[in-house]
Amino acid sequence: MTQQVPSTEPELTGVRNFRDVGGLPTVHGRRVRHGMLFRSGHLAHATGDDATFLASLGLHTVFDFRNAADQKLEGPDVELPGVRNVNLPLSDPADGAEFWKLVRDGDLNQLRAILDDGKGAARMVASYRAIVVERTSEHSQVLHALAEDSVPALMHCAAGKDRAGISIAVTLLAVGVEREAIVADYLESNAKHRRYKVHRSGSAETAYSAEVMDLLSPMFEARAEYLQAAFASIEDTWGGVDLYLEQGLGLSAETRDRLRERLLD
Repeated sequence: MTQQVPSTEPELTGVRNFRDVGGLPTVHGRRVRHGMLFRSGHLAHATGDDATFLASLGLHTVFDFRNAADQKLEGPDVELPGVRNVNLPLSDPADGAEFWKLVRDGDLNQLRAILDDGKGAARMVASYRAIVVERTSEHSQVLHALAEDSVPALMHCAAGKDRAGISIAVTLLAVGVEREAIVADYLESNAKHRRYKVHRSGSAETAYSAEVMDLLSPMFEARAEYLQAAFASIEDTWGGVDLYLEQGLGLSAETRDRLRERLLD
């Protein structure tokens, strides 16, 4: 399959938040190679043209970090010819079902009780910390796969912001990308055309009122404080990125070298 790296970001109809993370600078003066590592929201609603474009990227593996509740809600990813699909849930299905029920059906009083007064942002911070500390096996599997043969790769969750955002960040940390560049790429998920489309039950006047959307906003925004919390958990738990990669994820120096060979110019 011929790899065709787009010169500009494509306009995908049924896939949100797609982008190539190529070009990001490392602390050693190198850059992430274009056409090796992509991120997006789920592929369940990809159109035929979307699928044709994705197939043109020469992908080896699609990593889907959604859980069973996410997949029941949106559906399975479209199948791309010759591409390996790996499902590695990074959150519990019960948490996912509860979250989506709140988003879709929660009334104003429920939303206020769970998300008001900073509780929504605090929930997100706790989630980011937990994914880093508790999902080391999954992140180790991803990085070892990338080091062996699983590139080009696409990582996605539902919105392509949180679980995919953390996994992309971990991958970029492993090859030495500058911390500021990782955060800047993460915040690109806030662009209007990238944002996850929130669906709510009920009339537009009540379901999408200004207060409701304000309460939900911490859950659907990329905020630097969330990713910084994940980084802080690495420091708090392992004492630094190198020890996290070595002890938490079991990455040897040789594996990190192979990752750099695969992903960097």
